[in-house]
Order: sequence, then structure tokens, then C-alpha cells
Amino acid sequence: MNERGQRRPARPQRSRPAPRKSGPRRPPEIDAARQVAFDVLRAVREKDAYANLMLPQLLRERRVTGRDAALATELTYGAARAQGLLDAVIAACVDRPLEKTDPVVLDALRLGAYQLLRTRIPEHAAVGSTVDLVRAEAGSWATGFANAILRTVSTKDEAQWLDELAPDEEKDSIGAYALRTAHPRWVARSFAEALGDKGADLKAALEADDERPEVHLVARPGEISADELAAITGGDPAPYSPYGVRLPAGAGDPADAEPVRERLAAVQDEGSQLCAVAATKAPLSGSDERWLDLCAGPGGKAALLGALAKISGARVDAVEKAPHRARLVENATTGLPVTVHVGDGRESGLEPGYDRVLVDAPCSGLGALRRRPEARWRRKPSDVADLTKLQGELLVAALDLVRPGGVVAYVVCSPHLAETEGVVGEIARRTKSEVLDARGFFPGVPQLGEGPYVQLWPHRHGTDAMFCALLRKP
Repeated sequence: MNERGQRRPARPQRSRPAPRKSGPRRPPEIDAARQVAFDVLRAVREKDAYANLMLPQLLRERRVTGRDAALATELTYGAARAQGLLDAVIAACVDRPLEKTDPVVLDALRLGAYQLLRTRIPEHAAVGSTVDLVRAEAGSWATGFANAILRTVSTKDEAQWLDELAPDEEKDSIGAYALRTAHPRWVARSFAEALGDKGADLKAALEADDERPEVHLVARPGEISADELAAITGGDPAPYSPYGVRLPAGAGDPADAEPVRERLAAVQDEGSQLCAVAATKAPLSGSDERWLDLCAGPGGKAALLGALAKISGARVDAVEKAPHRARLVENATTGLPVTVHVGDGRESGLEPGYDRVLVDAPCSGLGALRRRPEARWRRKPSDVADLTKLQGELLVAALDLVRPGGVVAYVVCSPHLAETEGVVGEIARRTKSEVLDARGFFPGVPQLGEGPYVQLWPHRHGTDAMFCALLRKP
């Protein structure tokens, strides 16, 4: 009431903000595909996991299928393969050394940058989903940073960034092609040395190595033909291997194909098939019944040799050092005339006198980088020296085990000259072995050079970059 006894007018009611709810904020919901891709990239960095092994496992465990599985696969393999290129772009957007960026945040930024530069995913979806990932995995403190970086990345497309960051092709072709195809410079240099070219041939090789590969199947000889396998799987008979079938990239999980489940076929690069077959074709005088696969794990070539041996009446001994890989060899060769031995190929203890020996030696794997997305950034130049020492020792052991007049096939999945011509040339000289012209045992395969070795290439043959040398013991 006022002084005159009159009632005061009521004050208008003010709208007040709703009271905050108590308890923690709800974490952002991350779609399953991007979460899987992020988790694989993180595991590759933190645990040295293999993307091609971990991705299928996570997809199965989380029941991610269909389009989500396809998106997860594209993002995982794409971001892993293009890491060097993505890092170069991100580094250009950050005002600090990339090494000082939180590793978890960097994993997410790579995933976001890949979506912006190499997919048709809309910018708002790529940025928003990545910021949500950063908030969930690293905390809210980093969301502004991640948003700012990705907004800057999105101001240019991939070609514009490369024009800004790549070296001049005229002055530094190896560096330019390496960045443009997401390869470490040392890998690009090793390709150039093997090709003898720093120009168009090198560019084509690196570009082919940066593409998603076709899936290759091998039809088990004596069980199913390549034509039958192609008809069942919807693929095409391979152009060079009499047992090969090629499926287009992204054709689904080949392990689900009925012939693979029934062990009539297996996944195997056509180049590997050609090398294994070549090991059985070099002419011999005398017996041809005892074959040896000296480095047999995980069993792909041993299975093909075993199937061919079954037809010809030969038997195969397969040596594998690691017990778990030896079990893989046993599984791959079930029903074939193959005996698996667990041991070091350099000291196998087997009785000498083999007619043919295959040395599929451990190597840098530079020839199969397209199938192992993260491998190009994991391998180091310093790895090669240790590998060449081991490769030489295994080749010497093979020549000790083969009979006079017998043939040793030396195979690596690498074009690095130290692992290929360097190893073979040195051991052939020391042991006075005859180096055969291997090209004659790759019938119909074009562009094999001047010999006597065979180096396959993705851009020429559509295979992994397999190397094969054939030596005859004097």
C-alpha cells in the first residue's frame, strides 16, 4: 500500500532463463563410422596397430555395416595413406610446430582435413563432426583450436594447397611428386632409382601407388579355374596369372566370397602368384620332387606351391620362424602335400638336396604400400640395412639347401635396389651361382625391361611391386 492507502500496481513479470540442469553435460554423439576411423588412426599411432587388421575387427565388434562401413573404410585408409600430405596442410595452418600439437587432436584434424580435401562430404559436416570428436576425445579446451584450423584448411581445395606447398617440379621432381602423391621423399627416391627415372614414369608409379588397389584372388589349381572363379565372384580373369581373378576396389570383403570360404580360392596379389609360379617353371635336369618354401608365413605362396606340387607329384616343406604364422601356413595348406616346420630359415636343420627353393624374404614392403595404408609413414630408411643383411643370409641358406643344378627363386615385395639387385648380385658373386633370365618365366607380362631380373609395378602391371630373381646352383 502507498501513503494514501492505495495498492501499488503489480510489477510486470520478467522472463528468466531456465535454471541449469545439474550433472555433467551430455557428450556429443559421434557417428559410428567416424568414431571407428578415429579409433583405428589412434591405435595405429599409439600401439603400432595395422589398419587393415584393426578396421575389420572394429566394424564387426560394433556392428557397423553397409554405407557406414564403407565410409569408415574410406576415411580410415584414406587418412592413413595421406598422412604426410594432411600434415603438411595442417602445419601450414598452425602457428606452432606440428610436434607440439596434442596427438589426439592431431588424429582428429587429419580425419577432418581428409574429409575436406579428398571427399565430397560437405564442409559443415566435416568440420562439425571433427570438432565433436575433439570435444569427446580431448576435451572442450581444444574445440576452438580444431574449428579454426579446419576452417582455414577449407579455404582451399587439395590442388590449391599443393600448388602452394609442393616443390617446383622442374627443380625437385622427387619432392614434388612425393608430396602430391602422399609418399615420404625417401620412398619416392627409391622408386626413382629402381625405375631409372625422375619424370613421367616416376610420377605414374607414385600415382598408381596412391590409389585404392583392386582385390586379387587366386583360384586353387586343380580345384577351380580362374574363369569359374571370375563367374562366381563377378570379377575378371587376371591378365597375366593363369590362376588370378581381379575384383574392383571396394568390392566388399573378399573373405565372404563362397569360393574363399570353401577354400577353393584365396586372396593373393597377382604379382605374388606370378613369382610363385615362376619358381616352379625354371627347367631342371633330373628330379623335380622336393620343393622348399624357406620363409612361408602367412602361407599364400606355400598354398599355391602346394597345389601345383599336388598336380605334379612333388612335395613341399614350408619353414616359418614364428609359431603363430606357422599355424597360418598349416591352415592355408590343409589337404596339400605340404609339411610345415617351425624354425629360422637361416638354420632350418632340413636335409639339403631340394630341387627348388623359394625365398620370399622379409622386406621393407615398399612394393605393397597401397595395401598397407600406414606402412609408408611407419617404415624408415634405416630399416633397409638390417633387412638386406637378413635377406642375404636367407639366400645363402637357400643355396646351401638346393642341390647342384637346382633353382632358387628370390622374391621380395619391394623395388628398393638394396633389397633386390644389391642382395642378389652380391650373393650370386660370392656363391658363383648362375643368374637366370627370369623374364621368360613370366609369359605374356609386358614391360619387364632388360632382365635378368623381373620387377613388377602397379602402374605397368596392376600388381604389387614384386621383385623376382632366379639362381641356379653350380
